[in-house]
Amino acid sequence: MAKRDFYEVLGVAKDADDAVLKSAYRKLAMQYHPDRNHGDNEAEGKFKELSEAYETLKDGQKRAAYDRFGHAAFENGGRGAAGAAGFGPEFTSSMSDIFDDIFGDFMGGRRGGGGQGAAKLRGSDLRYNLEISLEESFAGQTVEIDVPTLVSCTTCDGNGAKPGTGTHTCRQCNGHGKVRAAQGFFTIERTCPVCQGRGQMMDQPCTDCGGQGRRQENRKLSVDIPKGIEDGTRIRLANEGEAGLRGGPPGDLYIFISLRPHDLFQRDGADLYARVPIAMATAALGGEFEVPTLDAMRAKVKVAAGTQPGQRVRLKGKGMPVLRSKDTGDLYVQLDIETPQNLSRKQRELLEEFQRLTTEETNPTSDGFFAKLKTMFGA
Repeated sequence: MAKRDFYEVLGVAKDADDAVLKSAYRKLAMQYHPDRNHGDNEAEGKFKELSEAYETLKDGQKRAAYDRFGHAAFENGGRGAAGAAGFGPEFTSSMSDIFDDIFGDFMGGRRGGGGQGAAKLRGSDLRYNLEISLEESFAGQTVEIDVPTLVSCTTCDGNGAKPGTGTHTCRQCNGHGKVRAAQGFFTIERTCPVCQGRGQMMDQPCTDCGGQGRRQENRKLSVDIPKGIEDGTRIRLANEGEAGLRGGPPGDLYIFISLRPHDLFQRDGADLYARVPIAMATAALGGEFEVPTLDAMRAKVKVAAGTQPGQRVRLKGKGMPVLRSKDTGDLYVQLDIETPQNLSRKQRELLEEFQRLTTEETNPTSDGFFAKLKTMFGA
């Protein structure tokens, strides 16, 4: 069966540049890859055809020979068609190079140079839950926390090797930090299991950290809590997480703030809310009382005569500071009117007398409501 033109296989023009070739191959290779088409012989054949075409056209010299002589340029023992048809060692090697070239960006970078670069792994980020009071959020302060973490080993300066000893090249990967294994016509590359990707082996590991370059320790850190910080806020302390492996950079520490419930105040953003019960007589006649505020002061609350249940009094500027701002929220005091209980005889007599003297103007809301009910029932 005659082979199709390589440009036709990739669906590109003969003057296509390297970027167009690469893009076309990537798209079609993803479509016909055997891992996506298990048991599909037709897809496998197209994938082989695509790989052969790209292997030829991506190489400047091969492409020039193909443009001049066509498929005949690689017959009679040439690498291209003969090697690909049988999926021999040469094709396996070239396929590995192709996948490095095409899919290297998706797999975390291309091969080579594993060595020391792969050894220094960044430390993990840490989370610390910190509960504070509403007063502490109001005032802002510096708190000291105790964080269990992995710190750089001072004995070996974080490199994992016993002081005074050296390193030698890993015999498993010959210093590359990666090893290859053939699976079918693919070559799979993975981190060397002996040196863990370092490419180098320590002559003697540090006795204090076991060669890890870090050890467990509790660290005391000071954390600045800004005024007005809200529940659920996250504070990031850069480079205060776990130490990196064998001298790698440290991770970050994230402190999650939660506020303890307060006995009097509820918070909503920068505003505070408080519910205060007042006597029925105070609500009817008017009066005033004091409430504590978070700045350790007291604020007067004036009750207007005829105050109804649930009415709120706003105390401007008595709420929470706005984070990283000079603004301040307000305090809203909700007035809950308490009905008298356990009346004495005299108190009952006075209330009964008061009830006889009430008029429609005294209780306009309730009188108006019951008047509507009478109209509804035709009374």
